[in-house]
Amino acid sequence: MTLNSYPFKDEQEKNSKPIGRYPVPYKKDLPFDIVELMDEVERQIGFLPNIFKVLSYRPLEFRAFFAYYNAIYNKETGGLSKADKELIIIVTSLSERCLYNVVVHSAMYRFYSKNPVLSEQVCINWRKSDLPAREKAMVEFALAVSHADEITDEHFKKLEMHGFNREDAWDIATITAFFAMANRFVHFIDIIPNRGFYSVGRNNDTKQTENESTAPKIC
Repeated sequence: MTLNSYPFKDEQEKNSKPIGRYPVPYKKDLPFDIVELMDEVERQIGFLPNIFKVLSYRPLEFRAFFAYYNAIYNKETGGLSKADKELIIIVTSLSERCLYNVVVHSAMYRFYSKNPVLSEQVCINWRKSDLPAREKAMVEFALAVSHADEITDEHFKKLEMHGFNREDAWDIATITAFFAMANRFVHFIDIIPNRGFYSVGRNNDTKQTENESTAPKIC
């Protein structure tokens, strides 16, 4: 397999800093299904998130990673919205000091919540933010899972007070656990965020306020 640090056109930028510690394969050397997914995502958002490039170094793990992400993130059932899931990812990634996932998922939270001010508040101090009590209860539970705290019946009772059932608790936990793994992987590889994420969801452009069904599906 031919390897190169900059095989994707969106990374041929002024800054020549590598996107991580491992080389990225040329797209022409990758399996067709992986290239097809990459092209779909790039069409949706205008650039290819660096996590796709880095994981393409190991195609079997690429497929497994995105298959599980799709199963827990893009499922049609359950009480969690896309904004809820992004909020969980931001808060737990902040706790784990993961710049990549904080930048990427604060962008997606801005997109889904349509509230860039709240997103900024959350990234500074979610406890002092304008988050409703429901969302604060959700992220408190997510942090307990992320920190491997002892989970007790009291955690479930508090969630139930805010409208979450046991299935919702499972969904909060799986999103949290998956991104705990992703955060550690990103730390190890030292993946940098794409510049494009910094501007997502910061204005009222119609392309950024469409229905969730047309929103970009990324990781």
